[in-house]
Amino acid sequence: MMSGGAMDRVGLIACHECDLLQRETVLQSGGIARCRRCGAELYRNRPDSMNRALACALAAIALFALANTFPILGLKVGGDLVQSTLFGAVRILYRDGMWPLAGLVFVTAMLMPLMEIAAILYLLLPLRLYRAPLRPDLAFRVLLLARPWGMTEVLILGILVALVKLVHIASVVPGVALWAFGGAMLMVAATAAAFDPRDAWARIGAARRRAGRHDIEESVSPSTSASMPASSSLSPSTSTSMSITRAPSPSASPSMPTAASYGLFACHDCGLLSRPAAHAHEGYCPRCGAHLHFRKPHSLSRSWAFVLAAIVLYIPANVLPVMDTSSLFGAQADTIMSGVVYLWTSGSWPLAVVVFIASVAVPLLKIFALVFLVTMVQRGSAWMPVRRTRIYRLVELVGRWSMLDIYVITLLVALVQFSALATIKAGPAAIAFGAVVVLTMLAARSFDPRLIWDAAGKHHG
Repeated sequence: MMSGGAMDRVGLIACHECDLLQRETVLQSGGIARCRRCGAELYRNRPDSMNRALACALAAIALFALANTFPILGLKVGGDLVQSTLFGAVRILYRDGMWPLAGLVFVTAMLMPLMEIAAILYLLLPLRLYRAPLRPDLAFRVLLLARPWGMTEVLILGILVALVKLVHIASVVPGVALWAFGGAMLMVAATAAAFDPRDAWARIGAARRRAGRHDIEESVSPSTSASMPASSSLSPSTSTSMSITRAPSPSASPSMPTAASYGLFACHDCGLLSRPAAHAHEGYCPRCGAHLHFRKPHSLSRSWAFVLAAIVLYIPANVLPVMDTSSLFGAQADTIMSGVVYLWTSGSWPLAVVVFIASVAVPLLKIFALVFLVTMVQRGSAWMPVRRTRIYRLVELVGRWSMLDIYVITLLVALVQFSALATIKAGPAAIAFGAVVVLTMLAARSFDPRLIWDAAGKHHG
């Protein structure tokens, strides 16, 4: 537990990617706060954040309900029409024994987007009525858990690729859910863009003060603020709604003051700076209750474990059949590359390029990038920390798009069910490929980019 008070009223913020302590300052409307050392986004000034995010979240939950109630697509052959909802497709995968794949699709395309929208509504609806939500810390934790794994936008692209393949089989009948999913994707993205966690925490604190409740983070102990570096300390009157505007400087000294070097924890859930108990190396955030460490525990060993497992599974994912097709003309087993070739030869070369990049190139490049990042940190290298941080940022950004082929397979398996005429089933490579996607995402999330800058600081110390 924490022995000192919280730090967000002393006008300091710590970058989550390089741990640099920086002053907060006022942003213009729509401005972006970036770390002056590594260039990471710290936060934004989102005008009318609460009302915009609430409106978009309400629209998203309505569209998401429609999208999961009605069929996405239908396939018509002669007098037979096969339609399927997304949950129906998941059920077919489970029925065929592909329960790991069914679980992955259910979690990423249905459960996590729903949890993200629900968490934002849980936080904003009471705040709109000038009341503090109960246990906002849990809602924020759910939101941060769900956001990286909700992949509605990848699902939409997967539907488009499936459409191209299905038009060569039979007549495709678009369902209501197709348009609803498109609208839900836009609204979820708009909600994420409008929602401001800093503004939400400030409103929660104000609502609690109106209700006569006081939080531990609202008080700053004199000993805590006095121990801050003189160059970074601000007066207590500094507003908490301020942010960094200085552009990143690649030439900045890597040995700049960090939160860890001054014995401060930076909460990755709510952004609060706090001081641990004496001689403690871990603790809990006094505002949101998150478990805090100076650095992610066992970051390198966990990253290595996930990356090595991904390397092992990448081979069967690309060698074994990802789909098995049975028809009147015989059986055919397709790998990921044969699917890319099919799209190219059928004239859909733009989609062929997209599928190749998302399903072949991106997983391989992610593995190489993660091996490079972990190896360089283990060697204590101070080589170009800004560039390595950008590589890490890119790996986190593109990780979800490798799920494209999984969604394509899910839709094809659900719709091509014409008994003796044609049926499609997921092959063993689909499970291996899904595991590669998950493992590389877990490896990226286990890696602590602040270690890059710790090594650079030692080299320049």
